Amino acid sequence: MSLRTTEHITWHQSHDAVDGVMMHPFDGEAWKHFNSVHPHFSAESRNVHLGLCTDKFNPFESFAAPYSCWPVILMVYNFPPRMCMRPEFMFLSMVIAGPSNPGRNIDVCLRLLIDELT
Repeated sequence: MSLRTTEHITWHQSHDAVDGVMMHPFDGEAWKHFNSVHPHFSAESRNVHLGLCTDKFNPFESFAAPYSCWPVILMVYNFPPRMCMRPEFMFLSMVIAGPSNPGRNIDVCLRLLIDELT
């Protein structure tokens, strides 16, 4: 991380939420629940909170072709809203490729990534 971004990594700790308005994942119930379940992690404001997202696309632009790709992207949620959704803070961590979507077996595909992060 550069000096420009390190000053923003603890933004979520000093952020004042507005009741009823969700401007950032920090404002959500899931973040608050995570902090209550893992107080040792949330006590250090420099610990990195990651979001995982994925979506299917067909690389051959033909819906008739039986092939799909699922990019798995990690996003750093510690940053303020103007920064956390910027491409430079999104990391393509893996691509799940195959003749069909992983469906309910996506957890098997993500297991290696989760093990790497823990």
